[in-house]
Amino acid sequence: MSHLFGPVPSRRLGRSLGLDITPYKTCTFDCVYCQLGRTTNKTVQRREYIAKDLILCELRDFLSEGAEDVDYITFAGSGEPTLHSGIGEMIDAIKTMTDIPVVVITNGSLLFREDVRCDLSNADIVLPSLDAATASVFRAVNQPHESLSVDLIIEGLRMFREVFRGEFWLEIMFVRGVNDGTDEITALSDAISAIDPDRVQLNTVVRPPCEDAMPVGEDVMVQIQEAFGGNFDVEIIAERRIEVRADILPLLERRPLTLDQIAGSLGMHRNEAAKYLRELIEQGAVVETVHGGKRYFASIST
Repeated sequence: MSHLFGPVPSRRLGRSLGLDITPYKTCTFDCVYCQLGRTTNKTVQRREYIAKDLILCELRDFLSEGAEDVDYITFAGSGEPTLHSGIGEMIDAIKTMTDIPVVVITNGSLLFREDVRCDLSNADIVLPSLDAATASVFRAVNQPHESLSVDLIIEGLRMFREVFRGEFWLEIMFVRGVNDGTDEITALSDAISAIDPDRVQLNTVVRPPCEDAMPVGEDVMVQIQEAFGGNFDVEIIAERRIEVRADILPLLERRPLTLDQIAGSLGMHRNEAAKYLRELIEQGAVVETVHGGKRYFASIST
């Protein structure tokens, strides 16, 4: 199985080639909004989950065939990338292969560790998240490993920002009725002031989550942006659930496709494509069949 996916079209990162370096749902959190479902291996143990030489070999082969349409190489995917003990070596190796900027998308939970901060130091952009600044809300929205505290994570973000020379973009995912209250917004604003990121990106639930996580309204997002905006470079970023649904159905109206074919056509990770397909099946728009030992998905209208 390839550990590369994409290039994925991204509003923030243009055409991003993803590196998936941890097993499915191996994470320090079990966020209520995660589009990939419940965490099956909640851990803070760092190790070489997937052989780094294998990942680098796949990337080297990809780059040798030409990567003119790739704007960024991004560590992301189906688990928390900083759990991989070889991420620093992989970043350094990529720097010898190509001039394409390297991005790490992380939940930021392990940046209090000096080894993790060192591992990410040569990335061009690090994009951590911070969804809460108080203990109770942190537990409610991120459902973290028992050894983690929000104060420790905020301090880790601050320490990393002090030494990191690349771009530091902080993302906050808002869930209605969980972390969008006035007191939490004030606490987040104070935490962000201490961290001092280059950008703050506000997001809300739009993909099908594993729990009853509901999106924050556009008017509330604007109010939050205004509450933060006096002190930071703040933007509201939009996800593409409706657009993806609109892209999947025409593909399946032409002919049935496997999950990997759908993911490849849309330039997304197969686990993300599976979540969209599950939603379409539940809505009666798509049916799953088995032919020749393979699972195919087809539009009901075909």
